[in-house]
Amino acid sequence: MTVLLDTHTLLWSFISPKSLSKQASAILTDKSAEILVSAASAWEIATKVRIGKLPEAETLEVRFLEALQEVGFILLPISAETALRAGRFTAEHGDPFDRMIAAQALALDIPVISIDAKLDQFGVRRIW
Repeated sequence: MTVLLDTHTLLWSFISPKSLSKQASAILTDKSAEILVSAASAWEIATKVRIGKLPEAETLEVRFLEALQEVGFILLPISAETALRAGRFTAEHGDPFDRMIAAQALALDIPVISIDAKLDQFGVRRIW
């Protein structure tokens, strides 16, 4: 199974694993699962750490690429095609990070692991 993590799921997997649902935890610990992390999550975490909204993620932000590698998560780059798709969504959802993650999930036809029901308006498959 291949999945894309929403940013909060990524954060919780490192900082607060007990906040994850049983299903999310099972997938994240499944050695056969391919766990993708959007470059948009790196951008979101760095932005929120910089402005003081996410002080608990400072260590993860500094070690982002190394941390992903240590747990076997795969960084998903942002293509121009996917950026255009995210920008063209007509859904009333202003969060650019969520829009990108949804666009990437749809482009790859994979589910997003997220508690955020607002992602549903993009038509993504969401697991929680």
